[in-house]
Amino acid sequence: MGGNTFAAVALHGVSISFLIKGGVYQAVARTDLVVAPGEFVAIVGPTGCGKSTLLNVAAGLIAPSTGTTEILGSTLAGLNAKAGYLFQQDALMPWKTALDNVAVALEPQGVARREALERARHWLDRVGLAAFTDRYPHMLSGGQRKRVALAQILIRDPEILLMDEPFGPLDAQTRQIMGNLLLDLWAQDRKAVLFVTHDLEEAISLADRVAVMSAGPAATIVGNYPIDLGRPRDIAEIRTEPRFHEIHKAIWAKLRGEVQKAYALGEGKKS
Repeated sequence: MGGNTFAAVALHGVSISFLIKGGVYQAVARTDLVVAPGEFVAIVGPTGCGKSTLLNVAAGLIAPSTGTTEILGSTLAGLNAKAGYLFQQDALMPWKTALDNVAVALEPQGVARREALERARHWLDRVGLAAFTDRYPHMLSGGQRKRVALAQILIRDPEILLMDEPFGPLDAQTRQIMGNLLLDLWAQDRKAVLFVTHDLEEAISLADRVAVMSAGPAATIVGNYPIDLGRPRDIAEIRTEPRFHEIHKAIWAKLRGEVQKAYALGEGKKS
């Protein structure tokens, strides 16, 4: 990166260890990861390899045992105020309407209620829910709740989006719809995105680059793969292109070995 442009997220030599009964468990070992401003990076890896743990470090929810986290050129100490975090399970308040669930995100900024509601209506319209402002979460489908959660994050205009398998609970068709919506919204202002998923096809369809994590313990990033597919993209259509399958084959060749290691380790623990 030239000039004075800082990385949106930069993890330098990050290790993460937890105290467990009988000793210390090292989840992640000396990992470097840089996400440029406007870059969409997806992380894939075996189940339990520490993908979400690494994301939590970038969010400031976990302090690294060693190494440093830099956000837009400044060392992160505490919660990452520059980031919006979309979890796998939505955190909508069941007693609030979709409109109020989105508007409440502006309360910490001291935004007047009338303005907050106006901006919330705008964002619900942008995610295709203009007709559902007065619905409560239990009245919405899984995909609709996820749209409300996305609007709830984006209304704060974060510079970085951290996403932890956000579409994981959804059916395949709804995941494609949500993926296209995310790409449409992202294309308008190109925020930096760090996206964790277990779905390699989803990662390739969405990202500019896919990072592969090794099996744990002491997991680390063992591969970075630029995704040279054109934009704009349609999630369903892009998966029919020959280049998509070439990229998938190359990444899976690396990822498969790590998945097999994780499986073997799990089987060993059972025996």
